[in-house]
Amino acid sequence: MTTSAPEVNFKALLKRPSSFIAYGFGSGLAPKAPGTFGTLVALPIYWLMQDWSLTAYLAMVFLAFLAGIWFCQRTVDWIKQDDPSGVVWDEIVGYLVAMTFAPTGWQWMLIGFVLFRFFDIVKPWPVSWADKKLHGGFGIMLDDVVAGLYSALVLHVLILIS
Repeated sequence: MTTSAPEVNFKALLKRPSSFIAYGFGSGLAPKAPGTFGTLVALPIYWLMQDWSLTAYLAMVFLAFLAGIWFCQRTVDWIKQDDPSGVVWDEIVGYLVAMTFAPTGWQWMLIGFVLFRFFDIVKPWPVSWADKKLHGGFGIMLDDVVAGLYSALVLHVLILIS
């Protein structure tokens, strides 16, 4: 007997805290561009973290990555879909990676947002490799972390030339 994938809606997410987080507190339910909406959720999270010490910031991002593997895997197991577009915790963590070492200020937050969305959508190698070859919670998380690293690199080049 085959079970069908459950309907994912806000009410169902509230019953599954790990999936609620994986869906970016519901932002992944956006009918269009859920990854962009998930990244938007990362903006206030980064705003709250931007003045933290580097050690505390990196520790939180690393913990969010590890927790994200679990959140995303639990959600994949629940909805029986390998990399659902509504799972956006990876975008949140990827954006936080992109903003590592970034100067404070809304301008840099916006530039980091645009860069991260660009690399997450375009998926240059090895982002594309991780997206295609790695599966489950780890695969979902890793390609966005790599996109975040690309974004951080370009952001820092922009900082140096500005």
